[in-house]
Amino acid sequence: MSRQIVLDTETTGLSAVDGDRVIELGCVELLNRKLTGNNLHLYFNADRDSHEDALRVHGITTEFLADKPRFHEKAEHIREYLQGAELIIHNAPFDMGFLNKEFERVGMPSLSSMVSGVIDSLLMARDIFPGKRNSLDALCDRLEVDNSGRDLHGALLDAELLADVYINMTRGQEQLLSSDSMASNNKSSSALVAKRVDFSQFDLPVIAASEMELAAHEDTLAQIDKSSGGKTIWRKIA
Repeated sequence: MSRQIVLDTETTGLSAVDGDRVIELGCVELLNRKLTGNNLHLYFNADRDSHEDALRVHGITTEFLADKPRFHEKAEHIREYLQGAELIIHNAPFDMGFLNKEFERVGMPSLSSMVSGVIDSLLMARDIFPGKRNSLDALCDRLEVDNSGRDLHGALLDAELLADVYINMTRGQEQLLSSDSMASNNKSSSALVAKRVDFSQFDLPVIAASEMELAAHEDTLAQIDKSSGGKTIWRKIA
């Protein structure tokens, strides 16, 4: 069973190295590309104010965070939740850098060592839509994901939007994965009985694909290959 976690953070500023901290963590769980509702959403008291520019982005005030737990109080719970999952993050180096620093402060291993891998959806979007704006808002508009409630950035809301965006960007994979479940359902169904047909009695014409159909087919294969990060079997065989 494939477990993925779509993750986003909000921070006090742009530099974890210079002491900026994570103040919000939002995680959305996908099992076999389906939303489960088993999400994780936490706010943290960072013991420092957000920079003015950051505050304008997320609107999370120091006063609001005053009674929230510190990161170290929830670090083990976060590790248990993320353990072994594949992460999906938009501009992954930013969030990974901050979370690695937070875990380092409490003497825990890096985030990378807890998970099975990381997909940077920003890099994926740049491959699929080269030369276009690939911010989360731009992708929502392009892929018809409703982001009308996003007045300010919020880690859980942004993770939920990114989950929809990711599923839309990789919908070719969904069709490939669904064939496994269909095969399983067919095996378990006693109502389906195969009827043998002798095709030798028919004069079956062979209709070749046109050049336009071949080009469209090749384009579809190329899009699926790009969405999978170049891991499609037929490309490797070719």
